[in-house]
Amino acid sequence: MTKGGDEKQGEDTASKAATLFPPMNDVIGYKLRRAQLAVFQDFLASFAKLKVRPAEFSVLVLIAQQPGLKQTEIADQLGIKRANFVALMDSIEKRGLAERRKSDSDKRSHSLHLTPRGAAFCRKMFAVWRDHEDRMIARLGGDEERARLITMLDRLAEPGG
Repeated sequence: MTKGGDEKQGEDTASKAATLFPPMNDVIGYKLRRAQLAVFQDFLASFAKLKVRPAEFSVLVLIAQQPGLKQTEIADQLGIKRANFVALMDSIEKRGLAERRKSDSDKRSHSLHLTPRGAAFCRKMFAVWRDHEDRMIARLGGDEERARLITMLDRLAEPGG
């Protein structure tokens, strides 16, 4: 076969493969990723003054909601590797927002607690989050649409689908 024939065959194979896939705008994973980027961009802009990233936000919320949880419990709930969580917690602790305390029952583990500064910071963080969340709900079309989206995302996230 000539070089030109090989190129033609490659083009035919590529065009056949292209017809197997739907347009990207019809791909769930693509649309979820685009939506996540839009939500995260708004989040990052909203929280820029507080210098809070989404992972730090999540950790602080869990500590505020459930003081005394172990590092491993929070890391597991958030799906963060333990080594990465330690670095994340180091950063939060350096800012004076939370602290590790030795567990009374297991000296090898640490429970996590907000500091007074961290509790005040979380109150500010909540107000910023509320505005961010309200913007996202408005973009969805209201509380009912938000609830529908949450239900669908929960279905996708269930183990074994």
